[in-house]
Amino acid sequence: MTTPLRLLVLAHNHPDLQPGGTEVVARSLFRSLRDRSCNVEGLFLAAVSAAYRDAKPGTLLQSAPGGQSDEALIRLPHFDRFFLSQIDTHGLAATLVPLMGQLRPDVIHLHHPLQFGVETIALLRRLAPRRAKIVLTLHDYFALCPREGQLLRTDGRLCTGPSPDACRRCLPDRSATDLMLRQISLRNACESVDAILSPSEFLKEKFVAAGWAADRISVLSNAAPVKGSPVAHRPVAPGEARNRFAFFGHINRFKGSLIALEASAKLSAIGVSHKLSLHGGTAFQPETFLAEFRTALASAPDARHHGIYSAAEMPARIANADWVVVPSIWFENAPLVVLEALHHRRPVICGDAGGMAELIRNGVDGLHAPIGDADGWHETMARAASNPDLWQTLVNTMRPPQSLDRAADAHLDLYRQILRSPTGRLASTPA
Repeated sequence: MTTPLRLLVLAHNHPDLQPGGTEVVARSLFRSLRDRSCNVEGLFLAAVSAAYRDAKPGTLLQSAPGGQSDEALIRLPHFDRFFLSQIDTHGLAATLVPLMGQLRPDVIHLHHPLQFGVETIALLRRLAPRRAKIVLTLHDYFALCPREGQLLRTDGRLCTGPSPDACRRCLPDRSATDLMLRQISLRNACESVDAILSPSEFLKEKFVAAGWAADRISVLSNAAPVKGSPVAHRPVAPGEARNRFAFFGHINRFKGSLIALEASAKLSAIGVSHKLSLHGGTAFQPETFLAEFRTALASAPDARHHGIYSAAEMPARIANADWVVVPSIWFENAPLVVLEALHHRRPVICGDAGGMAELIRNGVDGLHAPIGDADGWHETMARAASNPDLWQTLVNTMRPPQSLDRAADAHLDLYRQILRSPTGRLASTPA
């Protein structure tokens, strides 16, 4: 029997505490590699802040939810979100030294610099065995955009990319020196890794346009950990409208719930029969946004907010939907809700740019609507609600999403490739 590949996976939170896309993808890939006789073992290490776990005396490490022996939490409350910098490098080093000595990983896969900080890349390089390779996945634009990685201007318009003048207009309290130091530190830190991954071509192109080397970024698509067969479509009479729309995700400004509600209100005003169901929680949202959300919901008589849901509840909730809407007002990279909708064979209406538009081919897997434009969304949803033949055509032509097992195998192939590489680096996009 060959020696197992030892893998350390780092994510900026644990999906049982915060079920965000990056956290879910990171742990799902780890578990798939572990559970399918891929001869992989190791540890999934999730960083958490004081918002999720209180301090324990004597250690930054804590057990993870569910009691899995190969999953752990590391509490890192001292983080600078602007510089993506971990201030407590001493405490982090003291924790990682014995951990690294025990695990001795062959591959370290960092799924986000949030909480861990860019300094952790150099720290891992020093502490890991000499043969170990470091992989970084760029799940979003945090490394480019100092405004929470959204690539959105303060007036709500999409940003074409970072520049000193544009960034200072968005962040007038930050000096040009701060902005330049952030850019330099992030790029230098990422230059030292052995492979940089992007889940979409669109995201890669944004980084290349910002000056990152194209041959250093490889595209590997994400996959959702969906289980079971697709949920049956709801029964309708011949010619009956397919007019039930569903939104899944956290209720916040960037996910576009206000856009969906405004579009629904416009549909109701002109007498287009439909239903809009919003599924998702509102935790950690400012009261100003929540007040807007309540007002928008009250103004949309055919919309309902059904609250937070668990992954296990997703199939039951999507069973009543004909369409899944993804009205995000930013360049969504690889939203898991799109992959879940494709698995359940629900056509998707999404924004017309970003990784979401890459996943959903307009007129094939779903429909595109202009990002952030409620009038455009209203028109697209009206077209969808009034044309059952269009819905059936899309159901017939949509492609299933990549399976989790296939995505995990692609990552395993990449790990093995960089371990075999004479230079120890990956310098081209895998086929």
